[in-house]
Amino acid sequence: MTEEKIRQKFQSLIEEGKQIRSKAGWNGDEYARTFPSSIDFQRFKTEVMNIVKSACGADSTHYGELKRLAESKEAATNSYYFKDFLGVLEAAQRDFDGGYLFDLEKRITGELFGDFVNLSKAAMREGHKDVAAVLACAALEDALKRYARGQGLVVDDQVMQAVVNALKGKGLVSGAQKSLLDAMPKVRDFAMHANWAKITAEDVSSVIGFVEQFLMSHF
Repeated sequence: MTEEKIRQKFQSLIEEGKQIRSKAGWNGDEYARTFPSSIDFQRFKTEVMNIVKSACGADSTHYGELKRLAESKEAATNSYYFKDFLGVLEAAQRDFDGGYLFDLEKRITGELFGDFVNLSKAAMREGHKDVAAVLACAALEDALKRYARGQGLVVDDQVMQAVVNALKGKGLVSGAQKSLLDAMPKVRDFAMHANWAKITAEDVSSVIGFVEQFLMSHF
C-alpha cells in the first residue's frame, strides 16, 4: 500500500469508528448504552489491525496495544474496548501523518529487493549465473538510486557509475563498502548488455553479498 492509500484507509476507518460509536450511544466519557454489534466490531477490528500493522509494523506499540485489546476476554462485551480501539487507531494515524513512525518506502524497498536477492541466490544454486547477475544488479542499482534520492541527491536519470560517484562525493559510502562498490557498475554493465563471458560466478556472489549488506544497513 502507498502512503496515500494508507492515509485514506486511516481516515475512512476513523470516520466509520465514530459512526459506530455514535450508534452505540456514547455520551461523553460514559459507557455506551449498547455495544456495537459483534459483526460490526469484528470487521472493524480486523481492518484496523491490518492497516496499523501495515503502517506501523508488527513490532510497534500501536499494533501491540490493538492486539492486547483484541485478545482480551472482555473485548466482546465491554464498550470501553471499542472506544480504546478507536483511540489507538487515531493515535497511529497522527504518528503516521507526522512522520514519526518510519520511512514506509524504505521498508517496502527492503522487502522487495530482499526478494530479488533471494531469487538471485536461488538462480546461483541452480547454476544460472547470468540470471542471478541480472537480478542482483537490478536490485542494487534501484536500491542505490532510492537511497541517494532519500539523501537529497538528484539521480533519477543517472547511470549507476554516476550514482556511485554522487554517493561517494557526499560521503555516504566509505571504507570497505566504497572499495566494493567501485567494482559494481562494471558488473552491472556486463549483465545488462549480455556480456556473459565477462561475468564470473565470483562477481555475481560479490554483488549479492553487497546488496544484502546494503539493504540491511539502509532499508
